Amino acid sequence: MPDISLNNITSLAAFSLAASVVAAFLIHWALYAIAIRVVRAKMTPTLLPAIFQPTRWLVVLFSLGAGLQPLELGPQLESLWSIGSKMLFALLVGWLIFRILRVIRQMIERHSDIHAEDNLKARRRHTRVRILYRIAQSVVAVLVMAMILIAIPGVRSIGVTLAASAGLVGLAVGAAAQPALKNLIAGIQMAFSEPIRLDDVVIVEGEWGRIEDITLTFVVVRIWDDRRMVVPVSYFLEKPFQNWTTKTSDLLGTIFFYVDPAADVQRIREAFVNATKANSRWDGRVAIVQVTDHRADALELRGLLSARNAGAAFDLRCEVREAVMEFLRKEMPEALVRSRQRLEAGEGFTRPSGAAE
Repeated sequence: MPDISLNNITSLAAFSLAASVVAAFLIHWALYAIAIRVVRAKMTPTLLPAIFQPTRWLVVLFSLGAGLQPLELGPQLESLWSIGSKMLFALLVGWLIFRILRVIRQMIERHSDIHAEDNLKARRRHTRVRILYRIAQSVVAVLVMAMILIAIPGVRSIGVTLAASAGLVGLAVGAAAQPALKNLIAGIQMAFSEPIRLDDVVIVEGEWGRIEDITLTFVVVRIWDDRRMVVPVSYFLEKPFQNWTTKTSDLLGTIFFYVDPAADVQRIREAFVNATKANSRWDGRVAIVQVTDHRADALELRGLLSARNAGAAFDLRCEVREAVMEFLRKEMPEALVRSRQRLEAGEGFTRPSGAAE
């Protein structure tokens, strides 16, 4: 057959290519419809809608390649098609893998309710899948870019030319990217060592907050007043911090009261226990009062109570403190701390001489 250039493609060749594209759309539509019926009979179709677009264009690409096989293109067109088809294939495969990874992540998160009361396992799964998902995204992106560059002969030759200076370039890049690589490796390590998880309650740099997001390089901590603290991932592997929900979300809270040394501690203890038991935030584990210090002007009482999580513990402490103080004000005013001053004989008030009575 004669060579076919870009300006004089025969009508027969154009029709053949158009027929290949139409056939590709029809074949893909038929296969998708069959797959939807099969999946609906067994499970919810979550994967198929996600991969519909990338698989359709992959089928079109394969059909175009099959349609061009009988044709003898010129050297330039053959070279362009060879490079372009490989680049498109790499992009479409990367798109397809990204869609599959996102569906897998959504399925795992859907079956792990992070809003449940006892959500330790769910938070562990969410944390791992989020970190591993981003690692997989990075790896796939690098592989796709590598496939695209390999498809271009000029880039391959440039890469060979630069290989001689790869040592110096590697040292320079490594030195410049050391903080990023450090956090990247720390993020991978965090996915398995789990010093923190999503929704963990932590104290970082003196701030109380919850872990809102974990990326490969930084962690977002939502502070109690809705501020966000962005912390490098390596911080949680190198510096001490408090994690209140490492094993369980149950917490003990403390309330301190200062009362008169002559106060009836047992009555105050009973009032504290009754106020704690009457509060719906109490989890039924601990409710005690102990004398923890004795000073000349006051007794220090420490109330210890328990709640199912940090937020409930804080509210419980505030409400029980208010209830006990109300009890002291109404029922035991004599227990409130008072300043005392004793006047010995001869130290009383004397009226100055000449003052009017």
